[in-house]
Amino acid sequence: MTTFANLDFDRCYRAVETRDQRFDGWFITGVTSTGIYCRPSCPTPIRPKAKNVEFYPTAAAAQLAGFRACKRCRPDASPGSPEWDLRADLVGRAMRLIADGVVDREGVAGLAHHLAVSERNLGRLFRREVGATPIAVARAQRAQSARVLIETTDLRFTDVAFAAGFASIRQFNDTVREVFAKSPTELRKAGSGSTNSGAIGLRLAIRAPLNSDALFGWVAGHAPNGLATVTNGVLTRTLRLPNGHAVASLTPQADHVWCEIQLESFADLSVGVARLRRLLDLDADPTSIAEHFAGSALADLVAADPGLRVPGAVDGFEQAVQTILGQQVSVSAGQTFGSRLVGEFGEPLLIPHELVDRVFPTAETLADADLSAIGLTGARQKTLTNLARAVAADGLDLSPGADRAATREHLLALAGVGPWTADMIAMRALGDPDVFPVGDLVLRKAAERLGFSADRKELAAQSLDWSPWRSYASHHLWATMYPESSD
Repeated sequence: MTTFANLDFDRCYRAVETRDQRFDGWFITGVTSTGIYCRPSCPTPIRPKAKNVEFYPTAAAAQLAGFRACKRCRPDASPGSPEWDLRADLVGRAMRLIADGVVDREGVAGLAHHLAVSERNLGRLFRREVGATPIAVARAQRAQSARVLIETTDLRFTDVAFAAGFASIRQFNDTVREVFAKSPTELRKAGSGSTNSGAIGLRLAIRAPLNSDALFGWVAGHAPNGLATVTNGVLTRTLRLPNGHAVASLTPQADHVWCEIQLESFADLSVGVARLRRLLDLDADPTSIAEHFAGSALADLVAADPGLRVPGAVDGFEQAVQTILGQQVSVSAGQTFGSRLVGEFGEPLLIPHELVDRVFPTAETLADADLSAIGLTGARQKTLTNLARAVAADGLDLSPGADRAATREHLLALAGVGPWTADMIAMRALGDPDVFPVGDLVLRKAAERLGFSADRKELAAQSLDWSPWRSYASHHLWATMYPESSD
């Protein structure tokens, strides 16, 4: 029987017995009697016997063990595991980089280089903790991208294969048949066809509940003009991706977020989806987070809004710039500065759209730009210039797979970047779920209202009780001060 250290067989099997949707994405169930792998919540009328199941931490591990994806529950489209966002170790960082397309663009050697580790050591760690090699995890991601393109577009299969990251049409055909037990032609017949306006339509799976009003409002309320907007409850957001621009329209539903994404290059599909998921914190497990806070002084706050998410970023550099622009000013003032910067240095969106029209400038663009027209102080201009040059020179890593501790040290070494700025960048750009920016005045006021110490050191010490979900604690506290919050 296959087991992994982080998977308790009895607990996993109870989840399968009760079809508990909360565990979808946390682990995969392989059924030895049928040769398929499923979500824990698979609605199949006959539950597998305990002697016939094996549990895996990833779909890639199940595929490597010879299982194929269930046609009923589509486990490859389940929410991602919150574990990979929580973990700051090398494996967690690698999983976030794979989701961001590093293996497809640079190979396993490139992934190992980003992590400053040998390919051999990386492979050993993955086999032990993920149950599959990095290339197998990337292959599973490619298979899911291929399925979406097959089912929702009219692209030729040759184009689908290379857009999804496969090296050859033969590799594409073999993988699709092996993973889904269907040929590409059979998948297309079962698909929905192409969507309107040349967009690809797909479901972004979530773990309910989701407070989309607050989340979408935060994203649009902090983004510079031209990058994001909310209209009739639909969030529209531009993205700069490795191979071109994209624009996504996101509509919340009861058990998912419906996404229509237009891409300059279909090869950016999986990366675009991964970045949108990080922006909206869609891999969060609100039930587990609420259970963590039960019995604490924040229990009532968390229970009142179990669907709260911690907004992330579609680009680490963009978020870092916006954070610096928001230092010691209101949210509206920070957005104004950002809008001026994007208006002056941002690029026109290359995909015509009636609601958004710009993408954020690159670090290379801002590294040598004259920022005086934006209305910033000389010191703030210098901070932005130093940040852009550090990122452009590849010395400062703001990617999802960054070493969070090393990045924080690098940020604090830049003139004009203090603990508050470093904390906010860690929370949003790096997706760290365990940040409590005690230097934030609004946060401290909210904590004082609940009877916590006003002293920074004492409050920071008290916040350790909420670890590893202190970013969520921060947002629940900020919410009590709305609309004063300047986070």
